[in-house]
Amino acid sequence: MRRRPGQLLDLEAQILGALAGSSAADAETHGFALAKELADRRGSQRLTSHGTLYKALARLEGAGAVTSRWEDSAIAERDGRPRRRLYRVTGTGRAALRAHLDAGVPERVARPGRLGIEPS
Repeated sequence: MRRRPGQLLDLEAQILGALAGSSAADAETHGFALAKELADRRGSQRLTSHGTLYKALARLEGAGAVTSRWEDSAIAERDGRPRRRLYRVTGTGRAALRAHLDAGVPERVARPGRLGIEPS
């Protein structure tokens, strides 16, 4: 079954909902924090498969719904960890999420997220 152009999968809508639910309009988050947020929303003890999550993020970025950037390597080095790729929802992504919700998608998608790493 093929989906129509612009139609979101539930996981994509949940990702956009988590990113859009951040308190700061320009907030960014990394994939692992996003996976934890999605697992918490579903009341699950396991994280969303990272392969599935990152493929969905790549599709959303290709569609212009999210943008990403690598954090400054000095920050990661200071914290003693690998660099993180940071994601941010775009206006296009917010509009796609609104259209998805207007189509009668369950409320769990729209619950505001607790994510957000302020830009450095």
